[in-house]
Amino acid sequence: MEQRETLLEVSGLKVTFRAHGGEISAVRDVNFSLKKGETLAIVGESGCGKSVTAKSIMRLVPEHIGKIAGGSILFKGKDLAKLPEKEMQGIRGSEISMIFQDAMTSLNPTITIGEQIMEGIIRHQKVPRSEAKRQAIEILQLVGIANPESRLKQYLHQFSGGMRQRIMIAIALVCNPSILIADEPTTALDVTIQAQIIDLFKSIQQKTGVSIIIITHDLGVVAKIADRVNVMYAGKVVESGPVSDIFYNPQHPYTKGLLASMPRLDADRNIPLSPIPGTPPDLFSPPLGCAFAERCNHALEVCRNYQPEETKVHNAHAVSCWLQDPRAKKLLASTQAPTGT
Repeated sequence: MEQRETLLEVSGLKVTFRAHGGEISAVRDVNFSLKKGETLAIVGESGCGKSVTAKSIMRLVPEHIGKIAGGSILFKGKDLAKLPEKEMQGIRGSEISMIFQDAMTSLNPTITIGEQIMEGIIRHQKVPRSEAKRQAIEILQLVGIANPESRLKQYLHQFSGGMRQRIMIAIALVCNPSILIADEPTTALDVTIQAQIIDLFKSIQQKTGVSIIIITHDLGVVAKIADRVNVMYAGKVVESGPVSDIFYNPQHPYTKGLLASMPRLDADRNIPLSPIPGTPPDLFSPPLGCAFAERCNHALEVCRNYQPEETKVHNAHAVSCWLQDPRAKKLLASTQAPTGT
């Protein structure tokens, strides 16, 4: 199989925020990579650090309350975590683009859609308005908006929710970036529009070769679009691997809990969904051991006192769980072995 080039390498990423109660460790030693032309999904409950991780890559963590406290974000040989803001402005929107969660708050309702799309072209490509307009029309066609020339003159309120999301995608793609980060791109859309947006991402990736990081809590979306998955909990990646391994061979109790809480068409409607009991830990004071230990029915004493090491399940599938540690498996096997007579 052909080895694809690694575009992005995140190592030991730590992000903290200042608050009245102290310092919040929002992202804690996160590691992952992104290859050319692949789609990586980052999943987990609200507050697990998905969006903060994405904004850290874009260097959009508000400096007055937060900071990248450690680690590196390597993109084409440059560490984005240490790059001067002026250089980062040349990368942001041009080589790495982001689609934010809510089109209504991310787009400007007082400026035409055309002006908002052309702004990035003029800024990064230094081309005349006529050329920027031509490219804006082309990108609207690419994302499936009919009559693009007349649509350029319209405002946000003249578009439906699905069309607004397409415009967000157009703005992110207009400078032909290498990486596209999509933060909850299907939230608040009905299932029909969700399916259209997912198909649009697939089509765009086939045509442009863009690498995609999709941030979501919707495992149904993940199953349809992702090549690989990172499962995050309490600011850490607890399991990672190809999408088929995560869905059909999950190893972390948290991953299993997420999958068990999903509604299924083939399930008995009289049986209620199985939620994960308890609440996430307080990241003002992160636990010494596994952050999921207090919610885990299988937690060992070691889980509460020591951070689990990453264990390779096989190939690209890895999990941070003491239950998967070879020493724990050996101990459990010995205690469960039948005694001789």
